[in-house]
Amino acid sequence: MDILKALLKEMEAEAVTTRKMLALIPADKLSWKPHEKSMNMQSLAVHIAELPSWVLMGLSTSELDFATMDYTPTVANNATELLALFETSFTSGYNALKAAKEEDLLPSWTMRSGEKVHAVMTKYEVIRHSFSQTTHHRAQLGVYLRLLNIPIPGSYGPSADEMNF
Repeated sequence: MDILKALLKEMEAEAVTTRKMLALIPADKLSWKPHEKSMNMQSLAVHIAELPSWVLMGLSTSELDFATMDYTPTVANNATELLALFETSFTSGYNALKAAKEEDLLPSWTMRSGEKVHAVMTKYEVIRHSFSQTTHHRAQLGVYLRLLNIPIPGSYGPSADEMNF
């Protein structure tokens, strides 16, 4: 099995579902959140839209240090802007993965906050982590949309909203 081909196929398949979810974000609910400890919908959606770029980051760096990074989330004020951000992020990650060689997946990569190390993983594991994070946060977004009574598209088959009972 060619692991790079499998990762590319998975990335493409997950992008289809992510696009469907981001397209549903209502511009008038960007500041909404289901709980005081939750991210607002805009922050969650931007994070989801940016996650495919973690593939490029994982392949082209050796660590992410939250204490020293200069990160400003991209502003996206509606579904069109979120989808554009996602496409840019997806293209950068996909192209990096497409250009990678299997040996590029082996070196270690570290996630830290200064001296506190959160994780040390292979670059392959960084890519899988970004895919898992996308699925995780997309599920959170599905809860947000459900609570706002917005029909949910299917991810791995039809959703309850798409079924004819």
